[in-house]
Amino acid sequence: MYWIGAILVGIIAVIFAELGDYAADIRNHLIDISPYSMLCVAPVGMAVITWITRVVFNGAQGSGIPQTIATLHIHNFELIDKILSIKITIGKILMTTLGLICGASIGREGPSVQIGASVMHAFSRLLGKNGEITRHGMILAGGAAGMAAAFNTPLAGIVFAIEELAHSFEQKASGRTLAIIIFSGVTSIAFLGNYTYFGRSNTAIPLGSAWIAVGVCGVLGGTAGGIFSRIVIAISEGRFFSISVFQQNRPITFAACCGFVLALLGLESHGATYGTGYLQANGIVNGYLHYPASFFIMKYISMLVTFASGIPGGMFAPSLAIGAGLGGWISPFLPHTTSAGVVLLGMAAYFCGVAQSPLTATIIVMEICDNQQITLALLSTSFLAYAVSRIICPTPLYTVLAKKFARKQLDISVKVES
Repeated sequence: MYWIGAILVGIIAVIFAELGDYAADIRNHLIDISPYSMLCVAPVGMAVITWITRVVFNGAQGSGIPQTIATLHIHNFELIDKILSIKITIGKILMTTLGLICGASIGREGPSVQIGASVMHAFSRLLGKNGEITRHGMILAGGAAGMAAAFNTPLAGIVFAIEELAHSFEQKASGRTLAIIIFSGVTSIAFLGNYTYFGRSNTAIPLGSAWIAVGVCGVLGGTAGGIFSRIVIAISEGRFFSISVFQQNRPITFAACCGFVLALLGLESHGATYGTGYLQANGIVNGYLHYPASFFIMKYISMLVTFASGIPGGMFAPSLAIGAGLGGWISPFLPHTTSAGVVLLGMAAYFCGVAQSPLTATIIVMEICDNQQITLALLSTSFLAYAVSRIICPTPLYTVLAKKFARKQLDISVKVES
């Protein structure tokens, strides 16, 4: 039964990936008709998504990773049943897909974590497993399996379970957890083939002058990621008072305004800032696309605007695109290191700067490019970015968002009971 659940997580991840590609095709078709069509599509679409999410799928907002982390620390399983319900899973898929059509800077990997957790939580209930450790273990395994299947990176899924979701190795990395992640990943491979997310990179970063890029990328990526996390935390806690009041009092109008800003950024970047950023990152990694520094800056802003809107969607894929943009921008200034090598280091550095998970950042970049030659350089860059990011943002982003989400859900539960 556990294996069936794991296979189902893989199948859903594949369907989600196909829907994401279909959404991107629809958006590109609209842009081909007229780039200015997004000035209408993005605001109206973001407003509709916000309205549907609040009315029909309330609880589907956000990335999905903080929500999953929160359920691992909530002991009220009636509340967990609501957070990881099938209804929320459907809403997450549909609203994220609509968000991609509207040009929101989101990914499907974060939502896939919550979807995987929901599926395995449902299976643990089906099997009558009422023990807290067992049920939390299934949530942990499902979340990691969702991420592994979405990126086709089983090793990164395992490390993600330990480093980001559980924050410990004891008891969490059980044989069942590993089996669920592996079966989910195998299912994804069975449907989509044994592909790598960004193809295969053969670049190398030998010890010596080429390692100057490690220091540069680590510092810049950690700084940019740490600042991003600080801003996101400030937005979530309502520190930008005027924005917070606008968002709370007129959420649908606020989402429409966010959509309009995203459309303006898309027009200025010729569509490069829309969606996950997969095509742009893939082009930068493989050397057939070159963007100025403005791509990094505008994608960075579009991701902040998208988060502020509150619509469902993840941060992983856009973070990789921003990191690739950062690496592509600074690579001409680092002639001793290959351009592809600098781009990969930039991806790991920025990703780690945001998530503050150096092992996950290292392994996910290594796996999505099928390159083990630069593992040591990636690891060094990630830990440097982690140290820099922690100076700027002492508390990890997902930890803050998870605690805030858990408090909010518990407060709502108490009010309902009283």
